[in-house]
Amino acid sequence: MDNQMGPNVLWLIEWLAEKLPLSPGMRVLDLGCGKAMSSIFLAREFGVRVFAADLWMDPDHNWRRVREAGVADLVCPIKAEAHVLPFAAGYFDAVVSLDAYQYFGTDELYLDYLGRFVRPGGSLGVVAVGLARPLPRPLPEHLITPQKNGKVFWEDSCRCFKTLDFWRGLWGSNATVEEVEADFMPDGWRHWRDFERALELAGKNAPFPSDEEALTKDAGQYLGFVRLVARRVAGAVGGTDFNLYDPGLGLKVGVDK
Repeated sequence: MDNQMGPNVLWLIEWLAEKLPLSPGMRVLDLGCGKAMSSIFLAREFGVRVFAADLWMDPDHNWRRVREAGVADLVCPIKAEAHVLPFAAGYFDAVVSLDAYQYFGTDELYLDYLGRFVRPGGSLGVVAVGLARPLPRPLPEHLITPQKNGKVFWEDSCRCFKTLDFWRGLWGSNATVEEVEADFMPDGWRHWRDFERALELAGKNAPFPSDEEALTKDAGQYLGFVRLVARRVAGAVGGTDFNLYDPGLGLKVGVDK
């Protein structure tokens, strides 16, 4: 609760880990790790070496949490932006992302880029806030009406919430990965709502006002969690040659401006 940044990340990583072949000594990138709770979990539960990467969180603070958790030998906090990752191609055995991927991974080219950091045969796993079905227009009242605490659930950034079919199509059509699995968490909205309620009762929902009221009214009509897992294809074309997001790429390949 002291390190919450939204839905319960430990519940999300437990759900994702069910589908990942993790074993001691593997190198794992935890992309958008927040306060490194998922990174600490992976290190403790599986003995993997985790690079806890986040843009917003100070790595000094994450390092303190890592040391307090007793996994200083297994978790390396780092500040990184999702399109400028400072790692060698094929360095990781697995990449995971919890409640973050929706903010940068809807780009059709992003999986090509992220996959370049995973060894052939390695795993990619994501849990993202998603939609049980497409949202109507205008948006449902319970998502745009202020709750009793004054907070409106829907923000412009929520446009990145996508359906299971969207994610299945995006990953399933990508030639750099195979064995793609995609599913929607049963009663995900309820787990999310219950954690919001627990935080509020404990007085630990700052700085994020509770969305319990909106989630209760939604009752799974639209809101929940999508899980995606895939395996990196050996010899995949397009993901290991260069960084698609490098602003100097045009100069490197001789493209006229």
